[in-house]
Amino acid sequence: MAERAYTFPLRIIAADRIFYNGEASSVTVTCPDGKYGIMAGHANMAAAVAPGILSYRTPDGDVFHAAVSDGVVKVSDGDVLILVESAEHPADIDVLRAERSAAEAEEELKRSRSGLEFRAASAKLSRALTRIKANRNYKK
Repeated sequence: MAERAYTFPLRIIAADRIFYNGEASSVTVTCPDGKYGIMAGHANMAAAVAPGILSYRTPDGDVFHAAVSDGVVKVSDGDVLILVESAEHPADIDVLRAERSAAEAEEELKRSRSGLEFRAASAKLSRALTRIKANRNYKK
């Protein structure tokens, strides 16, 4: 009987860099309808990624977190690919800058005149709040 694999190749790619490329035993990503967990042997699928905290466990048991923006996750034949606009380690986040960005986004929401302006300000606010949460709750 063949031994069952408990890890899978995981690639997390942001617009400006490869954030992670290696083996993982699990990954949890925020989707528009909630958190989604993926483990070895997961069925093929694709889903939207919403701004939030992404977590992944390496084969040695270490858990890492990242603040990610909108994107997509794809599971295909055991490989997991996550493409996002941005991905940051919590320790690398400038909280003061994120707080300023959140305040600016709240003002933009109040002043928005169109659906497009409202959605852009909402996305900016969501990203800033995710960055603040990641730094405060997951910084090692």
